[in-house]
Amino acid sequence: MREFPIENLRNLAIISHGGGGKTSLSEAILFTTSTTDRPGKVEDGTSIMDADPDEIKRRTTISSALAFCRWKGNKINFIDTPGDANFTADTQGCLHIVDSALALVGAVSGIKVQTHKVWKFADDNHLPRIVFINEMDHERAAFVKAVEDLKTAFSQRPVVLQLPLYRDNHFSGVIDLLARKAYVASPDGSGKMTEEPVPPDREGEVDEYLSQLVEVVAESDDTLLEQYLEKGELEETALKTGLRSGTLAQKLVPVVCGSALRNIGIPPLLDAIMSFLPSPKDSPMPKGVNSQGEVVERSPDDNAAFSALVFKTIADPFAGKLSLFRVYSGTISSDSHCYNKTQETRERIGQIYGILGKNQKPLESVSAGDFGAVAKLKATTTGDTLCDEKGAIKYPPLKFPEPVISFAIAPKTRGDEEKLSNALARVMEEDPTLRTKRDPQTKELILSGMGQVHIEVILERLKRKFGVEVEMKTPKVPYKETIRGKAKAQGRYKKQTGGRGQYGDTWIEIEPLPRGGGFEFVDKIVGGAIPRQYIPAVEKGIVEAKDQGVLAGYPVVDFRVILFDGSYHEVDSSEMAFKIAGSLGFKKGIMEANPVLLEPTMSMEVIVPDDSMGDIIGDLNSKRGRVSGVTPLANQHQAIKAQAPMSEVLQYASDLRSMTGGRGDFTMEFSHYEEVPPHLAEKIIVEAKKAAEKE
Repeated sequence: MREFPIENLRNLAIISHGGGGKTSLSEAILFTTSTTDRPGKVEDGTSIMDADPDEIKRRTTISSALAFCRWKGNKINFIDTPGDANFTADTQGCLHIVDSALALVGAVSGIKVQTHKVWKFADDNHLPRIVFINEMDHERAAFVKAVEDLKTAFSQRPVVLQLPLYRDNHFSGVIDLLARKAYVASPDGSGKMTEEPVPPDREGEVDEYLSQLVEVVAESDDTLLEQYLEKGELEETALKTGLRSGTLAQKLVPVVCGSALRNIGIPPLLDAIMSFLPSPKDSPMPKGVNSQGEVVERSPDDNAAFSALVFKTIADPFAGKLSLFRVYSGTISSDSHCYNKTQETRERIGQIYGILGKNQKPLESVSAGDFGAVAKLKATTTGDTLCDEKGAIKYPPLKFPEPVISFAIAPKTRGDEEKLSNALARVMEEDPTLRTKRDPQTKELILSGMGQVHIEVILERLKRKFGVEVEMKTPKVPYKETIRGKAKAQGRYKKQTGGRGQYGDTWIEIEPLPRGGGFEFVDKIVGGAIPRQYIPAVEKGIVEAKDQGVLAGYPVVDFRVILFDGSYHEVDSSEMAFKIAGSLGFKKGIMEANPVLLEPTMSMEVIVPDDSMGDIIGDLNSKRGRVSGVTPLANQHQAIKAQAPMSEVLQYASDLRSMTGGRGDFTMEFSHYEEVPPHLAEKIIVEAKKAAEKE
């Protein structure tokens, strides 16, 4: 049974740069609405939103946290999202399943690089938003500058709804322009505010800002513009209607202010959320694919077929897996069943919970537009669609960015390999941005993520949650070897130690293949020079030998071996003898065929602001990169396409962040192998031989 009409429901994500006050604001909202009995503090480690030990230790949000509150007969679901560049992939996933965003801008810290990034994520998801100018209690707070920065930084027009109120030079409340009232915060930090008249000395300022507000709202709507031109003013009701429609159309962004840390300005903020942000009914209906392969929409109707999207998974070694979901249509009840359309399997739904930070509240059911969580689903992962089997639908999966940095990892304790593998599988259920693979050449286990801090946090989590201590190092570059010339060589193996001996004699020709050609073995034996049963053994010997090249011990690729002659002994010849002979002939021939070292080359796309483009291209050139093109993008950014050797860009995530102040992004994937320049090849060969001697 729905507790609130869907029109009284709001779903939003709180976004800003790292350290912007999102978690403090979340705690203030929960306390002001009497959802909690005390405001948690990030500094004290008492926040119910940042409750993970890693978050308490680092005093920053690492993983998004869901909560809800009730306000004046309404319900607000909100997600406290990460702002640190290492963890904002989680923010991207959350912004996919909310209807709006609440953006924090610091009155002291201002608009930072990550503010731009998370704002762009909101743009990508077409989310209406409100701005809360935080830090107004700070002595260096600059409200006017923050508003001016909003005007220049983003395409949507900011509309100031509140002015800061000061008493005895201390921030004490806000002045509401639409109501022409002052709201003074209670000194006890409860978040309650008392209504008072606007101070006489601020009346002129209120008139000026209200006039700007009316003009901006009127310009966003033709009907309102006509009214404004006719009457020279707009009534409060018309203003609110125009402001709401302009916000939902993402033309306007209402701006309010306050202090999350001192719990000032929260009630007017909650009023603005309810007045100007959309309910699920105001948002575009989600589209999915039905069982017939047709694209269909689902309306947020409690009586429609049930459908939901799992947007987050929380893995716990003791409690198991907790799946957080948003219901788009219909209703799901505790102790029921549903269908996972993504995995094509049925799931049993146990107890459903409402999530309040680190706490869980049992629920009987969750209806359209609302959020819930359920434990221990057997097959469900992040991005899966849950639905009724009749009238099934599959929503597009959540999109997460590809990892940008990789490290080789290994357990500190021998014998913990299986334990590490199981622990990584659990952690990857929780974090879809992680990737692992075993490099077949270097035999290293490679863990890839969104940044070095991201990987470090994961390793700490592996130790704390699963008892696996892990060492991390820069991965080895998987060099290879090849040849540039042709050669003929004899591989002859003869051994006589009394009794039956060993004899195998082969003649081979080695020649290069085009890059990427791999390995070919050609049998051109005629006249029985080598019996047919021994020829596979010759090939096997060469295949095994090619994994250890003659220059630096790297695998040899892109060559053809032609077996054209040889001899045998009726008694002493054997498969083993010819296998060894093939190996000897290969090693001798490779040395005479002009062997060279190959290195992996990566294809890259680097997206940077215009003012950083020259530095980035210069840096890529210094890394032996080749820029193939530059494409202008929106918002004064450029996309640079390039190729560069893997050895030069293993730490590119850190380099790019340093050069662009965190404003750059890139993707990278393996392209092909190229020859290493001779002066670098010599160093690599020397280092490889030293490493081999140590082993």
